[in-house]
Amino acid sequence: MSTNNNHRFYESNIALAGLCQAAALVKQVARSNEFDSQALLTSLNSIAITTSDNTEQVFGDVNHLALGYQTILAQLSNQSTNKDVEVTRYIANLLSIERKLSSSKKTMAALGERISNIQRQQLHLEITDSQMLSNLASIYTDVVSPVARKIQVAGDPEILKRPDNQHRVRAILLAGLRAAVLWRQLGGKRRHILFSRQQILDSAQQTLSNISTPN
Repeated sequence: MSTNNNHRFYESNIALAGLCQAAALVKQVARSNEFDSQALLTSLNSIAITTSDNTEQVFGDVNHLALGYQTILAQLSNQSTNKDVEVTRYIANLLSIERKLSSSKKTMAALGERISNIQRQQLHLEITDSQMLSNLASIYTDVVSPVARKIQVAGDPEILKRPDNQHRVRAILLAGLRAAVLWRQLGGKRRHILFSRQQILDSAQQTLSNISTPN
């Protein structure tokens, strides 16, 4: 693989980690009152970063994608005990929805317009503010849901009935779609997950080993 191809593969793996991180976060939020707050912040911030010099800038820092890379290793490794069927389903659903969205210029334009509003609102509010979570969730409800099959989120009914968690889950799904769109733009295809699995695993392992995680 040439240096350019290696770099592009590394970049697409960053986007894939972003997608996997969102899927893992949906499960965390839906099932527990404890979730990776830094991972959540990274994923939500990526929604509004529509111009960047490279893929890493979309997520701020690959260090903040540790959960995503860990999820890649767990989901694609040969050890079936590490695989999480629920997370796999979220990833597959997000990829399927991304294809439907990307095939509709009207829907993508509507998404772009709504995300521009979020960018303006970020001048006044943090992305994790309850109002911002509500605004992000409404983008998913208003723009994504009408053109795509609903994702069934499994979890604790008591947690999922709380409006703040409903907003959080929809906002994370929107972040997952952002990553899926980016992955596709970087040449990612479903068949790569099957036929380039070892390359993806090796790249994820190498990146994860370079990530400095606090003790």
